[in-house]
Amino acid sequence: MVDVVLINPGASRTIYQNLSDDLSAIEPNPWCRMIAGWLIDRGFDVAILDQDAWRWTPEEVSEEVKKFNPRLVAIVVSGQQPSASTQQMTGASLLAKAIQGVTKIMVGNHPSALPVRTLMEEDVDYVCDGEGPLTIAGLLKGDAPETIQGLVWNKGLIIHNPRAALIPIDELHGDVWGLLPMGQYRAHTWQCLDGSPRQPYASIYTTLGCPFACKFCCINAFQHSGTYRRRTPSKVVEQVKHLYQMYGVKTFKIADEMFVLDPRHYLPICEGLAALPFADELNIWAYARIDTVRPETLSIMRRAGIRWLALGIESGSAHVRDGATKSLDEDDIRNVVKSIQDAGIFVIGNFIFGLPDDTLESMQETLRLSKELNCEFANYYSAMPYPGSRLFDETRQDDLPKNWSGYSQHSADTTPLPTATLTSREVLEFRDFAFHSYFEDVRYLSMVSNKFGAKAVEHIKQMTATRLSRAA
Repeated sequence: MVDVVLINPGASRTIYQNLSDDLSAIEPNPWCRMIAGWLIDRGFDVAILDQDAWRWTPEEVSEEVKKFNPRLVAIVVSGQQPSASTQQMTGASLLAKAIQGVTKIMVGNHPSALPVRTLMEEDVDYVCDGEGPLTIAGLLKGDAPETIQGLVWNKGLIIHNPRAALIPIDELHGDVWGLLPMGQYRAHTWQCLDGSPRQPYASIYTTLGCPFACKFCCINAFQHSGTYRRRTPSKVVEQVKHLYQMYGVKTFKIADEMFVLDPRHYLPICEGLAALPFADELNIWAYARIDTVRPETLSIMRRAGIRWLALGIESGSAHVRDGATKSLDEDDIRNVVKSIQDAGIFVIGNFIFGLPDDTLESMQETLRLSKELNCEFANYYSAMPYPGSRLFDETRQDDLPKNWSGYSQHSADTTPLPTATLTSREVLEFRDFAFHSYFEDVRYLSMVSNKFGAKAVEHIKQMTATRLSRAA
């Protein structure tokens, strides 16, 4: 018997369609790791089952759960990034129904955004509003439900207890890699266009939360605040060193919503990584903003093994960017992208179609800007009113996706937010058109060939040949 089994749910075929076969990443669930590490440090026996990594059916997961005979099952709905939590509910719901005969709690960004609804709709005994460790520990200790912070429970009527206090981030180290199927994880194909190995692979956090307030973002649904918690830089460096030495990991994702934000945090990490004898072998990607990138810091970031920075550019229209509370100057965007590339770091430009003020003309501006920048890779998203975001609160019920899978950017029933002048279908059709327009452009393919070689070009062509089904 173990005290608790933490489960990372998976429904990759529904969420990503045939992209899940090889093109998408498979990442270790960070919150399974962080909750497990905190509980183990306090004497609890913990197991982790990664349904997404193993591609198990719900019934297969249920059989695995029985082998552990746990006192509690925690379904951790966090996804590979916060906005992926809601789409993970597709698998989490099926999983909750398949696992019977044991007490169940659902934890994650989505349950924290909609805790009462989640308890009402899902086949679980409890829901956690918050990050989870303190709530799960209270259940395992047998505390009275009304005293357990963050617990949402039913005693004839639904009770929503006050949330637990935030845990110091160094206590959420997540160094329980031996509980995970490390051989199953792989990086995104784009991260390895330069020939770096996709496996072994790991994703880590160095900060939690984000101080910004972009209306389309649900990053802070877990903690319900803009608190920005930073790990001790030396502990981050030791974690990377451990993963390299123990598991041979060279390819990493820093999953922070905003790694390049506070130089007092990220520069010591970069300096520590750059001093490692294997720094040249590392291939790390991380998130930044146009207004947080400092050109004078890019050299040390590159020496630290950071080969990719993802920038949330969002829109080519200044008006639309202002409406999304992300006011950026277009010249600044061009200059920052160029400075990153001049430092030998590749850029992933993130763009969104269908933000509230978008029109067909403004979306065309976004596509134009993205093609002008000609970043080494681009992500084209359609605006989604994710639970936990202000956009969700402001969206009419009729305009929300009908199923949780509809919040995926790649599912057959993807349902973007309509705008005042564009239907949901029109936004999605333009997003799909923009994807092919960018990646099939001769100028882009020529750049990829010059920087990465013929094999990378073939990969891009394979990616664009993969067509996604769309609901009628």
